Amino acid sequence: MNKLVLTPHFRKAYKRIVRRFPFLLEQIDQSILLLEKDIHDPKLKTHKLSGDLIGCMACSCGYDCRIIFVVKGEVILLITIGTHDEVY
Repeated sequence: MNKLVLTPHFRKAYKRIVRRFPFLLEQIDQSILLLEKDIHDPKLKTHKLSGDLIGCMACSCGYDCRIIFVVKGEVILLITIGTHDEVY
């Protein structure tokens, strides 16, 4: 099981997206738990990013919701969360 580390930016973005889309709360929390267990779970649709976000990865936590993170060994650093347009 991986260790999750939430950045201050992620915490702020999490509060903002849950406030805007409260119906996504359960999906987001489930995605975070899955991410902690296995970052390559097919439900997450995990993929590497390129361009300005090279070195980061993203996973889906709903139709238009993405979590951006970095993997460093057993530690997963959660960078931000938001809609597709907000995070890319």
